[in-house]
Amino acid sequence: MTEHFDYDLFVIGAGSGGVRAARMAASKGKKVAVAEERYLGGTCVNVGCVPKKLFVYASQFPELFHASVGFGWSVPQQPSLDWATLRDNKTAEIERLNSIYNNLIDNSGADLYDGRATIAGPHLVSVNGETYTTRSILVATGGWPYIPKFPGSEHAISSNEMFFLDTLPKTAVVVGGGYIAVEFAGILNGLGVDTHLLYRGPHLLKSFDREMSQKVVEGMRAKGVHIHLSTEVNEITKTNDGLQVALSNGESLSAGLALYATGRQANSANLGLENTSVVMAGNGSIVVDDQFCTAEPSVYALGDVIDRVQLTPVAIQEAMVLVDHLFGGGIASIDYSDIPTAVFCQPELGTVGLSEEQARAEYTDVAVYVSDFKPMLQTLGGGSDRITMKLIVDSDSDVVVGCHMVGDHAAEIIQGMGIALKAGATKAHFDATVGIHPSAAEEFVTMRDKTR
Repeated sequence: MTEHFDYDLFVIGAGSGGVRAARMAASKGKKVAVAEERYLGGTCVNVGCVPKKLFVYASQFPELFHASVGFGWSVPQQPSLDWATLRDNKTAEIERLNSIYNNLIDNSGADLYDGRATIAGPHLVSVNGETYTTRSILVATGGWPYIPKFPGSEHAISSNEMFFLDTLPKTAVVVGGGYIAVEFAGILNGLGVDTHLLYRGPHLLKSFDREMSQKVVEGMRAKGVHIHLSTEVNEITKTNDGLQVALSNGESLSAGLALYATGRQANSANLGLENTSVVMAGNGSIVVDDQFCTAEPSVYALGDVIDRVQLTPVAIQEAMVLVDHLFGGGIASIDYSDIPTAVFCQPELGTVGLSEEQARAEYTDVAVYVSDFKPMLQTLGGGSDRITMKLIVDSDSDVVVGCHMVGDHAAEIIQGMGIALKAGATKAHFDATVGIHPSAAEEFVTMRDKTR
C-alpha cells in the first residue's frame, strides 16, 4: 500500500531555484507546497541582481551626461540625483516582481505559505504552527551576507541594507575584493559618493583572469574610486559626524557608511536539519550528490545553499534537473563548465571559460590574443574608458577555451561568446566569422596577431 503524504514536494525558499522546482513539479500533476519567510523571488530579485543592476544604470548617467556634450547636446545645469526617488522607484519595481512570483506559484497550483518553515523529520515540515507530511523536501534557502566580528563591526552594513538607505552618504568605505564589493564601489562612486574600496589581499576579483581583473582596477581608479589593497579594517568607531574607520596601515578614514561585502554564507542555520541525516560542509553549505540529494534520501537542496556556482540561472537549471530526477525521465543533467558570467562593476567584466592562468595549468601550449582600444563613444565623448578583449586558445586543437572582456556591454557580448565556447568553436571559426561594423564586438573576430 502506498503511503499517503500531504505533499509530494515541499519547497523551503521561494527564490529562483525553489520557485522553478515548485512550478515544474506542479505542472506534472504533483501536490506541491512552497514556504517563504521573507520575500518572493529570493536574493536576486530583492537584494541582489535586479536592484543592483537598476542602481548600476542610475550610476552611469553622469558619464553619459558628460559624453553628450561632445555630441552637441547642451546640459544647461549640473544634474543632481534624488536618492529617494531612485530608491523608491526601485522598490516599486521589486514589489511588481514579487507579485509576479506570487502569481506564478498560484497559477501553478502549488500552495504558498507565508512563514518560516523548518524540518521536523525526514518527511515532516512545520510552518505557521502546522506540520505537514511530504514525500520529498527541497531546501532552497540561498545565502546570506557575512560580516566578520571585530571592534565596531555592529556599525557596518551588508549589501542587503544598501538598497534601502534613508540617505546617500557623502563618503563611503566598501570592504571586500569580490564582485559585490567592486559593483557597489562603482555604484556609489557613480552616484557621487566619495568611495574607498578596501581589500585585505593584493588583487581584486582574484578568481577571475588576472590581466582582466587588473584592467577593472585601472578603470575604477580612472573613474575616481580610491582602492586600498593589502589593507584591513582594525576598528570602526561611531562619531558625531558618522564613522571613523581605523585601518591596518595606521591610517584612518571618515565616512558616512561602511559596507562589508566580504562574502555570503549558506542560509542553512535553524532549519531543523539536525532532525535528519543531512550533512553540511564546514562553511554551512549542504552536501548533495549529482541529483541534489542529501545524505537523507527524502531531502534535497540546490542553489546558493549548496555552494557550487552561486548564480541565479544555475539554480534554475539545477531545479529543472532535480524535478526531472524526481518526477520525470531522470536523464537531465547540468554541466558546470563554461558558464558565462559578468561582474557589473564599472568598467564591466564579462567572462566565459578558462582564465589565462587556468589554461596554462591545463594545456601545454596556449595562445593568447588581446586587444585594447578606446570605445567609439569616447572619441567624441571625451571620457577615459577603454575596452579590453581577450581570447585564450589551446594551440594543439585550436579550440577557444577562454573569452574575456572588460568594458561597456561586456555582459551582452559575452553571452554570445558563451554559446560559441559551449559549441567548441575554434579560433579558425572566430576568424571566419564576419564582424558587425562598427561595433566593439567585432574585435573578437578580427584579432589575428597572437599577443603571447
